[in-house]
Amino acid sequence: MENSRPKFPTHFESERLILRCYQPGDGKWYYAMSLKNREHLMHFESENVAYNIASEEAAEELMRDLANDWKKGSGFFIGAFDKKTGKFVAQVYAAAVDWRLPEFEIGYFAEVEHEGQGYVTEAVRATLDIIFNQLHAHRVRLRCDETNLRSIRVAERCKMTREGRLRENKRRPDGTYSNALIFGLLKCEYLAD
Repeated sequence: MENSRPKFPTHFESERLILRCYQPGDGKWYYAMSLKNREHLMHFESENVAYNIASEEAAEELMRDLANDWKKGSGFFIGAFDKKTGKFVAQVYAAAVDWRLPEFEIGYFAEVEHEGQGYVTEAVRATLDIIFNQLHAHRVRLRCDETNLRSIRVAERCKMTREGRLRENKRRPDGTYSNALIFGLLKCEYLAD
């Protein structure tokens, strides 16, 4: 059954972006990016793979691990790069939660220097297109910190519906608790436009 599942493409594009899996050799720039984005990630996404990287070597090992996860189909960390400059602008994460439904989970963050430019929304829309049209998902879900207004706006622009709120479900590195909002998008809603 697993071998008959559709494969997530390792490279795809949107109007302004090249989206691709990470690969060996990406560790050096990924580590520098992780340091630059640590404050944002600490507050909203301390569980993100980019948050706790200790060195370039650790980042390079992470790149190999993420590429292997992609090959196995267990998770897809997608780097979004500006077509004009080649610069990394965002990361999107997608993974199957339940292949029987099928349901996927999605997550994302904008590189701090590229926030507010629509890159995340564009990258998420391109990823949703793959998830619904090539992987044949029935639904996609998203969980984000309820104080992360940019993330909430991306979800809303991508036609996701707020389905619930989890109270104090995460402890931040500073010891405070945060609440999460749950969003969902059904294939029929995605295809409605």
